[in-house]
Amino acid sequence: MAEELMTGDNQYVVFRLGREVYGLEISTVLEIITMQTITEVPGTEDYIEGVINLRGLVIPVFNLHKKFNLPGGEITRLTRVVVVEVEGSNIGMQVDGVSEVVRIPGGVIEPPSKIMNGIDEEYLLGIAKLEDGLVILLDLAKVLRKDDTSMLDNFS
Repeated sequence: MAEELMTGDNQYVVFRLGREVYGLEISTVLEIITMQTITEVPGTEDYIEGVINLRGLVIPVFNLHKKFNLPGGEITRLTRVVVVEVEGSNIGMQVDGVSEVVRIPGGVIEPPSKIMNGIDEEYLLGIAKLEDGLVILLDLAKVLRKDDTSMLDNFS
């Protein structure tokens, strides 16, 4: 996956968490919705805010601020839920705002540094150096670990 990432152009959905800018491969993103009323589910990890009803489907919603141990995460009018598909499960991720879809050439992507501040390096595909700043590219399968997705089977 990493070699493929560094060679071709890929499209990414770009979003904010605090002051940082992140990207997800567009092929994993099903839709982006405004913040919905979230129903809390007892006994789940603290980074799982709860579930939403999306056109009859119960979708768990992760708070990426909590998942990455980042400060902030207050809900504003810009807060969005990015609905993704990972290993056959639909999952919502609460983010501070979604800005655009960008095409990133593989040549501007560097492997993650061994010294990353805040977010665990294992979650990263790389760092893209664009004209207007850096974009941290997330490895969605690792962000939503296998134990998270198996726990989420209870929601489907």
